[in-house]
Amino acid sequence: MNLFFQNIVNGLTLGSIYGLVALGLTLVYGILHIPNFAHGALYMVGAFMSYFFMVDLGAHYWIAMLGSAAVVAVLAVLCERLVFHPLRHSPPIHDKIAAIGILLFLEAVVQMLWGADFRRMTTPFMGIMNFDGLIIPQQRALIIVGAIVLVIALQWFLRKTMTGATIVAMAQSREGAFLVGIDANRVAMMTFAISGILAAFAATLYAPINLVYPAMGHVVIMKAFVIIILGGMGSIPGAIVGGMIIGFAEAFGGFYISSSYKDIIAFGLLVAILSFRPQGLFAKGAH
Repeated sequence: MNLFFQNIVNGLTLGSIYGLVALGLTLVYGILHIPNFAHGALYMVGAFMSYFFMVDLGAHYWIAMLGSAAVVAVLAVLCERLVFHPLRHSPPIHDKIAAIGILLFLEAVVQMLWGADFRRMTTPFMGIMNFDGLIIPQQRALIIVGAIVLVIALQWFLRKTMTGATIVAMAQSREGAFLVGIDANRVAMMTFAISGILAAFAATLYAPINLVYPAMGHVVIMKAFVIIILGGMGSIPGAIVGGMIIGFAEAFGGFYISSSYKDIIAFGLLVAILSFRPQGLFAKGAH
């Protein structure tokens, strides 16, 4: 029975990371209709920035996380201002090509600065919690609790603040938002900044139990796209539920079938669910 609960913990850990990355991706798509393939690169940069602050500058884990979030938020806003904003009236394919260009550019810059080697980031939360035989590493518990706190904070920001209300208004009706005088540029920058912060937090939480390397965003962004398609493009609840579905499918599938097939299980689940609900599990629109 402990093995079953152990897999629940592993599923929650994976689902929390996937959900956080997918949240940023679905926010940008739901509000600005940009399929940001560069989001995986922002996740990767977040991990390297935390590594830089902790290893090279000797900063504490929490300081490194906040510093990484600030850097990636600025980087995400620069991507919006310098690349996506000038393309706002171009055909949609231009956004996709530009996003792939940013992805390759950021990977090349990181590889130039840190090399292609795999790196391991330490964490102050190396301990193990034992609940009557159920082993939970502190870092995994931190990931789950951190994801819950971030999701609650994001919901509070969107529903209880004026800035969040303008983002929701843009997601519901761009034309209506323009009519009441909402600054679309400000909303676009804020949306990209939030997506960057979520990516950096997810990367810093997951990096200590995973390796840090320039291509680490590839699999994550692929899973994140699967999740937002599964949950419904632009749906915040869909990103959270979709992340948990993929996380649990990988944890249980990898344990009871084979870890070699965990990605196949995740994508097979996507095909199976979309066969019954082509629009995804939740309605379209960030809410």
